[in-house]
Amino acid sequence: MLHIIGFFCTFAASIKIITHLPYAMTLFVIFKLLGSLALLMFGMKSMSEALQKMAGPQLRHVLGAMTTNRFTGMLTGMSVTAAVQSSTATTLMTVSFVNAGLLTLVQAISVIMGANIGTTLTAWIMSLGMGFNISDFVYPAFFLGIILIYMKKRRIVGDFLFGVAFLFLGLATLKETGFSLVDSPESKEAITAFFAEYSNGGFMVNLLFLVIGTILTLCVQSSAAIMAITMMLCSTGVLQIEQGVMLVLGENVGTTITSNIVALSANTQARRAAFAHLSFNAVGVFWVLLLLDPFFKMVCNISGFDPSMTPDALDFAIKASVALATFHSAFNITNTALLIWFVPQIEKFVCMVIKPKSSKEEEDFRLHFITAGIMKTPELSVLEAQKEIISFSERIQRMFGMVQELLVEKDHNKFSKLLSRIEKYENIADNMEISIADYLDQVSDAHLSDETKAKIRAMLREISEVESIGDSCYHMAQTINSKVQGKKEHFTEEQYKNLHAMMGLTDQALTQMNQLMSGRKDYFDVYKCYNIETEINNYRDQLKSQNIIDINNHKYTYGIGTIYMDLVNACEKLGDYVVNVVEARTGTKMHS
Repeated sequence: MLHIIGFFCTFAASIKIITHLPYAMTLFVIFKLLGSLALLMFGMKSMSEALQKMAGPQLRHVLGAMTTNRFTGMLTGMSVTAAVQSSTATTLMTVSFVNAGLLTLVQAISVIMGANIGTTLTAWIMSLGMGFNISDFVYPAFFLGIILIYMKKRRIVGDFLFGVAFLFLGLATLKETGFSLVDSPESKEAITAFFAEYSNGGFMVNLLFLVIGTILTLCVQSSAAIMAITMMLCSTGVLQIEQGVMLVLGENVGTTITSNIVALSANTQARRAAFAHLSFNAVGVFWVLLLLDPFFKMVCNISGFDPSMTPDALDFAIKASVALATFHSAFNITNTALLIWFVPQIEKFVCMVIKPKSSKEEEDFRLHFITAGIMKTPELSVLEAQKEIISFSERIQRMFGMVQELLVEKDHNKFSKLLSRIEKYENIADNMEISIADYLDQVSDAHLSDETKAKIRAMLREISEVESIGDSCYHMAQTINSKVQGKKEHFTEEQYKNLHAMMGLTDQALTQMNQLMSGRKDYFDVYKCYNIETEINNYRDQLKSQNIIDINNHKYTYGIGTIYMDLVNACEKLGDYVVNVVEARTGTKMHS
């Protein structure tokens, strides 16, 4: 605690000395630092979103397919993160896949390990920016980017160039402002006093900087931004390299908090995947602290950095930033190389810590995949909405199964409970349609690719049609209830047999729909669904004709025949809604 108080007191004193400038100038410098940091973060976000727009669907398929074992999973996470320049996006996407049941926990752990390595590329990009004056290349990138943005087919490439330009402009401004702070003799004197206080602080000071790095990353929600600040501080000599590497370790812990926050409202497996990310990063930090001196010396030898160098040295800034990037890469690569052999043990540990929920989640209205979240990208948001629609359609098929049970239930109490559940599912369906539509409406406000816009339009149609299926199920339950309440007549054995056959065909259609929703539409045979719909229509016509004959032959009354045909027609109408969902999902037109 004394170290922490001393740190902040000394830092405040040094700032006081540095800011002997006029008050207005001091404010200008502070806001310039904050503004350059904002530019950096905005550039990273824009660049990552543009890359995900260009290759979002393909990257999602890669995540789902290239995870046959822990090593391919690790390579997949590394390559995807290097491509989209955001470990947060990869981690959140992985957690979402676990939540949807598309990845196992073991696969997710290996992918997130790879993401830790892939994100180190960002640090190397930043160290490149610290090495030479990159602002000369920024303005041509802005000029070319604005031209491409106004070209419809190249707009995403323009967004990417703007993101890169903002990133390097922010980095250049951050570096320029940082160096301007140490130009005066007063500043150098303050920095010397600062170093004298903390140069030999030992383990407690190291721990202090680790905690600061963790807290800053948690607050800013961007390890890249804190890495840029760390590089600026070390390259200007404001911060010693030993303290800089502790901030880097803290950043590796702080960045895991994002996925854990998002996973709080997800299912058990997703929360376990997020906690695994925190666990193996924390284990890595632990063993590095134990071996800090030899590990740091090894990094210095690899990067060619001499810890005894002074900030006045000609190439100090370049070598300091390269040393930090090397430390970041060496830490994550070594940690992954060590812990990838213990993935099954990590899985057992997180399963032991995070217990499954005891409540029946499907009986409550709760969106499983759409979360408030932070630092979401449109591509990831669309993925979450798609998983929610899959859950919605599966829930509706369960609701239809309850209708089938209701038809044959003879016990009054069980009948009432089943009817109550169907009514509850109907309310859930209404709420899910509104919630998913509202979420998609918020996503559509973002700058989206044409493909993503078309996908959102299709998804809005899907949820409308799925909700209509729920209405049909509820209508059928009410029809069955009205027959039971009448207590005068019952269906004949032949009617029950025909209704079971009709409902069986309808359930097949729902199964086909859910297979399409949860799989890749490229591999889906649309004609299977079309053939079932044709069979339903033909069977409906056959039963309609037979119903008239049976009523005329006095096999049953007109009233029971009407209820009977209401159920048959409801099944046929439900089949039409299924076809509409399939058309929306595949982009094909099955009805003339």
